Amino acid sequence: MHISSEQITELRALAADRHVTADVALRARILLWVGEGRRRKDIAELAGVSAITVDRTKARYAELGLAGLVEKKRGGGKAQVPPQTRGRVIAPTKMTPPPESGLSHWSTRTLADYLKRAEGIKVSFHYIARIWREEHLKPHRSGTFKLSKDSAFAEKVADIVGLYLDPPGGAVVLSIDEKTQVQALDRTQPVLPVTFDATEKRTHDYVRHGTTNLFAALNVGTGEVFGECKPNRNGETFLAFPKKAVKPHAGKEIHIVLDNLSTHTTPDVKKWLAENPHVHFHFTPVGSSWLNQIENFFGIITRQSIRRGMFSSVRVLIKQIRDYIDSWNANAKSFIWTATAGEILAKVRIVTANVRKLVNNNDN
Repeated sequence: MHISSEQITELRALAADRHVTADVALRARILLWVGEGRRRKDIAELAGVSAITVDRTKARYAELGLAGLVEKKRGGGKAQVPPQTRGRVIAPTKMTPPPESGLSHWSTRTLADYLKRAEGIKVSFHYIARIWREEHLKPHRSGTFKLSKDSAFAEKVADIVGLYLDPPGGAVVLSIDEKTQVQALDRTQPVLPVTFDATEKRTHDYVRHGTTNLFAALNVGTGEVFGECKPNRNGETFLAFPKKAVKPHAGKEIHIVLDNLSTHTTPDVKKWLAENPHVHFHFTPVGSSWLNQIENFFGIITRQSIRRGMFSSVRVLIKQIRDYIDSWNANAKSFIWTATAGEILAKVRIVTANVRKLVNNNDN
């Protein structure tokens, strides 16, 4: 099966897209291995699937293209929501509703109605609520958040992706961020896969015992994570963390990828950087924390350890986080970054064009 260079670029972007399901990403990787000329049985072993599944993936892609990577639900149900639709939910969520709507912010129901009218996309408010929870989007609290207008967006993307794909020889690349307000919840009812409107408040099935802030640094080269839980987050607390994170790498050039928050650029932080010229900060573009690889770890620890856990106190929650990090480091593996800066910028241009089209349609 021949896969063109254009298709390979498309599949790489899909495999690295955190907005698609794990199954879809795996099928994209299977096809990338096919494009590399790997043997059928080797691909099956790499993917952890049967050889028949490899054949089926190739056949569906040959027939339907990217649409063939999305399975239909068993039992003759409707097809799963396409990956592109997820993006069409996220994009307007991060924008202020059109002035003619009279809305100050989106709710799941108003966004579902808007997508149906403006783009002909039919999704339930349950689906939108799930996307908002998974992406930590809270338009009813944050109001306006537009696509990144960072004037140095392309330069910052190229800089950070360059660190991931081709780090300087002998240097250490750390990805640092904070997961704020991690809640210690003691659930009083079983956790069920129930859906609900994200704007509704549910307090009857758990008791809150407080929160903590998780500071974490991912070693991009080894996959190891250094983490600490702190009761607050400010410039002083932040500065103390990278000081500890860089200590194991004394004598090496250290590149740190992080968001451009005010706590990351205080006078004390700038003074510390001036006193330690071997440490270099690389800031992600405004509104583009997805470029920071530590976000992948935050997503994993949330799904596997925090979200469904029961914590009788903040102390119990912190112990769970520490135990998880220790377990992670015992078998640490680095995340494989495949998307080039050019592929990312091309995808952003497509999304931006779609948003502009949406806005222009509403103005006409």
